[in-house]
Amino acid sequence: MTARFPLLPTSTPLTYGQKVFLLATLPLLLAVFLIWQVVSDQFNQLAESELKALETRLIEAKREELTNYVSIAMAAVSGTTGRATPDDQDAKLAVSRVLAAMLYGQDGYFFVFDYDGTNLVAPRQTFLINRNWSGLTDPNGIAITDELIRIARSGGGYHSFDWPKPSTGLDGRMLVYVRGYQSWRWAIGTGVFIDDILETVAASRAEVEARIRRTSFYVSGIAIAAVLGVFLSGIVLTIRQRRLADGKLQQLTQRIIDTQEEERGRVARELHDGISQMLVGVRYALELTRRKLGPDSATGDSLNKGIDQLGSAIQEVRRISRDLRPAVLDDLGLGAALRSLTDEFSDRTGISTDLVTIVFRNRLDDESRIALYRIAQEALTNIERHACADQVQVSLHGSRKGAVLRISDNGRGMIWPPPARTGNGGGLGLRNMQERVEQLGGFLLVTASPGAGTSVEAHVPLSHMLGPDTTIAKESTA
Repeated sequence: MTARFPLLPTSTPLTYGQKVFLLATLPLLLAVFLIWQVVSDQFNQLAESELKALETRLIEAKREELTNYVSIAMAAVSGTTGRATPDDQDAKLAVSRVLAAMLYGQDGYFFVFDYDGTNLVAPRQTFLINRNWSGLTDPNGIAITDELIRIARSGGGYHSFDWPKPSTGLDGRMLVYVRGYQSWRWAIGTGVFIDDILETVAASRAEVEARIRRTSFYVSGIAIAAVLGVFLSGIVLTIRQRRLADGKLQQLTQRIIDTQEEERGRVARELHDGISQMLVGVRYALELTRRKLGPDSATGDSLNKGIDQLGSAIQEVRRISRDLRPAVLDDLGLGAALRSLTDEFSDRTGISTDLVTIVFRNRLDDESRIALYRIAQEALTNIERHACADQVQVSLHGSRKGAVLRISDNGRGMIWPPPARTGNGGGLGLRNMQERVEQLGGFLLVTASPGAGTSVEAHVPLSHMLGPDTTIAKESTA
């Protein structure tokens, strides 16, 4: 045994399975170690970022609170200051009393300094009143009075320094908002102590750091003990979570679209049944007035002009209501709605528009009808705005794979796919069309080139075609 043991490593080669295991395990262990390092660093960076964001949000909330307090105080004395002259001592005394009485919370009060540095109002720390505090600094050397006056002279702003709390006498970090009243050379402000914010952030930081240390320890132990199991479980969980996220995203997108359509329908009904009816009533009243006054009345021309403008307003309200949710789409179906849409588009723009529809043996469900109508509406809007076309063809027909809506023009065309744009929302209409048709399980096909026009095709699968036993009698086409 003693002669064979040292020779074992050299005389017994590794098997193929052992080599494969080492080749698979060693890189995996190294990858897990590196991933653990990266994750730990990312945890630390993310935690620090979240803590900074938390502190910023809390301080911003305090700033808004201070701004509101000062605005309320300025509004409370605006009646006195608005009537007073710069040297009106009675008005200054009255304003000082009002501000001194405006106490809030345990330590909250308003203070006033004149531009020479003399304190005029400090109800919770009366030892400050009628004394000049120019050059005053906090224990850290931060200028207080001079900086507050400088900020007030510039219009207003925030300042932070250490200051004794009136309730305890202990120093605490104070956030102050000061505003200048230039005609009186006053700096009016108030402040709140933010020690609670700093303590909250510090406690959160300590807790996060402790959790990161514990998490790092657990992750490293689990990774070393069961690296292959963790690796495979991670792959399975990632795939599963991705599928769940995609499903939830699709549900959310569909819910947003449904909510938009519900809101469009509600607004359309309110416009048609409310505002439109009121405008019609006003128009009838004006026409009755015109008849009573007679054609020779001195106000006849103005009244006629008002009636004509009111009639235009009624038509505009009806057009907006029809665009939001055309009643013909629910009453007569997609074909009739597209006919109304293209006729109105042609009348408004002067562009020759041809619509061709083919009667479906099976009918489209409500979801696909609304989506195809919105796609046609968006496509015609794009043509009107960008295409410079004089002819448009719209066709709606069925195929073995489902329904196809095609809108084409002979305009100047475009580059497709469109180049990347930044900050201007370019291509939003096309993305909306694509999202709508993808929610139906279909796809959007765009054929375009500069100078050769543009064609948009929306394909809806057969799953959105209703069978003969579920067709609706009022649906004549599509």
